[in-house]
Amino acid sequence: MPEPTLIYNLFPLLVGPIPRWEKHLDRIGRMGFTWIFLNPIHTPGISGSLYAVKDYLSLNPLFFPTLGEDPEAALSHFLQEASRRNLKVMLDLVINHTAIDSPLVLEHPEWYAKDEKGFIKHPGAIDPADATLVTVWGDLAELEYWPPPDPEGLLRYWEAVLAKYLKLGFLGFRADAAYKIPGDFWGRLIGKARKLEPRVQFFGETLGCRLEECSQLATAGFDFFYNSSKWWDFQEDWCLEQYRMFRRLAPSVSFPESHDTERLAAESGGAPEVARQRYLFAAFFSAGLMMPIGYEYGFRKRLDVVKTRPQDWEGINYDLSHYIAGVNLMKKSCPVLLEEGPMVRANPQGEAVALLLKSRERQPGRVLAIINSTRESAPVRLANLAEFLGPPARAWRDLTPDLKPLRLKREMAFNLAPAGVSIFYNPEAAPLAEQDQGQSRSATY
Repeated sequence: MPEPTLIYNLFPLLVGPIPRWEKHLDRIGRMGFTWIFLNPIHTPGISGSLYAVKDYLSLNPLFFPTLGEDPEAALSHFLQEASRRNLKVMLDLVINHTAIDSPLVLEHPEWYAKDEKGFIKHPGAIDPADATLVTVWGDLAELEYWPPPDPEGLLRYWEAVLAKYLKLGFLGFRADAAYKIPGDFWGRLIGKARKLEPRVQFFGETLGCRLEECSQLATAGFDFFYNSSKWWDFQEDWCLEQYRMFRRLAPSVSFPESHDTERLAAESGGAPEVARQRYLFAAFFSAGLMMPIGYEYGFRKRLDVVKTRPQDWEGINYDLSHYIAGVNLMKKSCPVLLEEGPMVRANPQGEAVALLLKSRERQPGRVLAIINSTRESAPVRLANLAEFLGPPARAWRDLTPDLKPLRLKREMAFNLAPAGVSIFYNPEAAPLAEQDQGQSRSATY
């Protein structure tokens, strides 16, 4: 069974100096996470943005210990304490650009992309929710990779950066805007990293990229890509189509919110049932799962890569820690939910309750997710549960966290709570065949 990939984003600007990070480890461990993700912790440029890195080999003074301890020693101690709790730590890796005031701009101007006037280009990004919205960052300088003018020099530099953080104890890297760099360059860099540390894993951030941009990363060696399921309304076709196209490239990571999005609690008006729904859906949808710090408490202030400070820590609006622990335990115990196997919408599009059926690729196991896309109670009637979960009926299980398990039988009728989700599992059912994808099964509401 694949190793669970359950990621907690410890946003460093909200937590503060490195020694304060350790106090969150026990809570993160109790919720069942297996990874901690740190946004960039390097020295930033003039804008102060975590993602405008000035010096990759030194640490952001905002994270220095207040008592004068060596910051790298403090970081090494944090990594050791995380490892002691069986938590691996990944670091954001931003190598498609640097801060505009990075010394590399003067030391290696040949490494940078230029505009038609010969000036260094500023990178931009497409909004995953609206491809017509493009943001350009003037505090950043875009590196040239298509092709890189000095591929060996650039590769040696990034290899030295990775070597430093692997030596400190990091075991993973989230590659920011991975699709902006050629797959063959990534392949060489990832290969060198794995020679230094065979256990290292790479997570490609590919939000907003087109299929061809993601496909060129297929042979790069990424362990995971991130997907856009956070924005799905449970109705439109795009999310399942994206899943089917991308799942052959690498397994993916879902999230109910991230440091790049508004807080779900703010968007929902502070509705804990919506937070539960989107977390459980993300756990079902993808092999990997991520959430940022504060999601468990219903924080509403958006994380800001420049302005967020420890003073922005909020009071508890609701506490989903126990629920999140239950979802994570469910995911760890269900092999179907640790793979990126075939998945199909199992009832007609447009129904208030969406049925999604997922299986393993080649081994037995199916999971049915029953999702109330509304914030009103919804009746559910399944005429023949065997059409979804297959035989034998004795193996059917209700895995839904925090609810009394339903007694599963051939014909089912029950009410689904507002924004409710039920998860039914048969570990012995045959995998879905490719031709099953896109077919609906009988169900009435």
